[in-house]
Amino acid sequence: MSDIQQIHEVDVDQRDETVTTQPPGYESKLQTNGINNVWGFLGGLLVGSLAGAGAMLLFAPQSGKRTRIKIQQKGIELGEQTTDALEDALAQTRHNVRQVRASVHDQAKAIQQRGRDVFDEQKENLSALVEAGKTTVQGILS
Repeated sequence: MSDIQQIHEVDVDQRDETVTTQPPGYESKLQTNGINNVWGFLGGLLVGSLAGAGAMLLFAPQSGKRTRIKIQQKGIELGEQTTDALEDALAQTRHNVRQVRASVHDQAKAIQQRGRDVFDEQKENLSALVEAGKTTVQGILS
């Protein structure tokens, strides 16, 4: 077996044993991906609508005036749909921002409390050491 095959087998073995955990910020990446999906959807909606309008022009069995009226109506509908989709995306983004803000605030409070707890614990340990040191010095001096 060559060295490269051995290294590859070790890498595969290590990958199998790896515990999958979500890195910090994983949820915000998912939220960002959700926003990107919304923009992708809106872009696809726009391109599809334009392609449909172009096909309608090519295959329309009506007069040019009727076709223009239909295109105008479809354009208005598309504008309304796009506005609605953008408003929904904006509302979802605002909701996500509020959730992230609340989560960060809660985590900051928890970290702050943990810091206070550790500080108080170390203060008690130090006080005990100082008292023990005083007792030892008084015992030596007496």
